[in-house]
Amino acid sequence: MTARQMPAKAGEEYGIRPTGYRLPDATHLGRVRLQVADLERSLAYYENVLGMRTIRRTSDSVSLGPHGEDREIVHLRQLKSARPVPRRGLLGLYHFAILLPDRASLGRFVAHLAEIGMRAGMSDHFVSEAVYLTDPDGLGIEVYADRPRDAWRYDERQLHMTTNHLDVDDVVKAAGGERWTGMPAGTVLGHVHLYVDDIATAEAFYHAALGFDKVVWSYPGALFMSAGGYHHHLGTNTWAQGAPPATDADARLLEWEIIVPTKKDAEEAARHVKAAGYPVKEETGEWVLTDPWGTSLRLVPEK
Repeated sequence: MTARQMPAKAGEEYGIRPTGYRLPDATHLGRVRLQVADLERSLAYYENVLGMRTIRRTSDSVSLGPHGEDREIVHLRQLKSARPVPRRGLLGLYHFAILLPDRASLGRFVAHLAEIGMRAGMSDHFVSEAVYLTDPDGLGIEVYADRPRDAWRYDERQLHMTTNHLDVDDVVKAAGGERWTGMPAGTVLGHVHLYVDDIATAEAFYHAALGFDKVVWSYPGALFMSAGGYHHHLGTNTWAQGAPPATDADARLLEWEIIVPTKKDAEEAARHVKAAGYPVKEETGEWVLTDPWGTSLRLVPEK
């Protein structure tokens, strides 16, 4: 650890706050809504590979969450003509990230992937350990577990994050020999990561207008933002710069949810985004915002 790369201290400020409105510390994420081409194919993947549980189902949609509770994390909607995501990607979703409650759960999940012969990317991000997958339509998924916050480090005000080799054997060892039985209670949507074509434009919308703190801003081609000191609720990157935005004809992210403590918090955030000149639409006590690349997010009051 360098002299400037220090652990967080109680009451000390890190990151860069927006100059205007700031999202409340208790802000967290709700669910993602995805458009897929074949509901049965996707359902088999999300249940058998990821270990999610069906909560509700209609003829053309399904709601999925962890076992042991009715928290919806993923909502799938079928459009049979939806085009798969091209290898290069489309502006919009890079991946959505499912946060497991502990490292032992991640170890069981990694062992499960090995047992079924599922290939995955894996990384140690210092603040977390992560596994990367792609669903049948080409939509990116991360499954991860956080390291304790008191183990995170900062260089000046910026959070230290890495993309290093994951010690897979040590992660599997943390499972204690227990087998994977599906995503456990306590699993949540941890963050969303988006392809954009310009970091400054992403910063203007998500940091200056919506009110996320900037947490990591010197990672090549990327900007990470959060509320409440988390390592990130949102990542944006330009790694698909030049690609077109996802459209209604594509398998894509339809919407992601940001949960704020109260209706007043949602109203204030929506008002600030609208005042900055971005589209805002109210829907029965919730607010739908649209970013510069057509990606929608929903502000939802927790109470």
